[in-house]
Amino acid sequence: MTTDARTLVADARRVTVLTGAGISTASGIPDFRGPNGLWTANPGAARMFDIDAYLADRDLRVQAWRNRHEHPAWTAQPNAAHHAIADLERQGRLRGLITQNIDELHQAAGSGTHAPLMEVHGSIKRAMCLSCGRRVPMVDVLARVGAGEEDPRCEVCHGILKSDTISFGQALDRATLLAAAEAAAECEVFLAVGSSLRVNPVAGLVPLAHESGAAVVIVNAEPTPYDALAAAVLRDPIEAVLPTLVGSEG
Repeated sequence: MTTDARTLVADARRVTVLTGAGISTASGIPDFRGPNGLWTANPGAARMFDIDAYLADRDLRVQAWRNRHEHPAWTAQPNAAHHAIADLERQGRLRGLITQNIDELHQAAGSGTHAPLMEVHGSIKRAMCLSCGRRVPMVDVLARVGAGEEDPRCEVCHGILKSDTISFGQALDRATLLAAAEAAAECEVFLAVGSSLRVNPVAGLVPLAHESGAAVVIVNAEPTPYDALAAAVLRDPIEAVLPTLVGSEG
């Protein structure tokens, strides 16, 4: 922990936080691009996140439903880093929380009550119909999978269902992106946590915050394309460093 990083966050009245998969690894949810990441271990797994492949290949959808049924998000608990961000919100200093994660661990830790929480990639805990747009709780669809439906369809229009998450080839929600951009432009410190910062347009929030006058602090195990813009870069384990960084330890 560098004193400068802690001072930057401690002195800020408006902090915007961006989180990626790295914040949830200590909760038992693997990231994608890290040394033990899902795509690092199995590059072919990325195909399940391609919307065109998902629509065209029933066998891929069957495997995807098995994976959703077994996803660690159903049993994972927030770790100290999730709770630290919730503490920052309770301190009244969180301008907004932007997350690329789909596990809803931020909500479980108490985030999203007093400050905006923007799920730019959606949530695995909702299912949606790709034809009519109907959304239902994922647990309801997974109950059908558990009962033997390998590729469950929409009960209204019989369209293809998937998790309410953004796949490659799908557009992000414009209103959510606009809110995220506003949060990045209206903060004193932009804290990027556990993100590779390689996926646009979300990664572009870092230079937006920097150009708007915010001090950028990056907490990530691996180098990112925006480390040179940062006022501080921390490589320590996220669940250990974040409580100290936001002043919520002990």
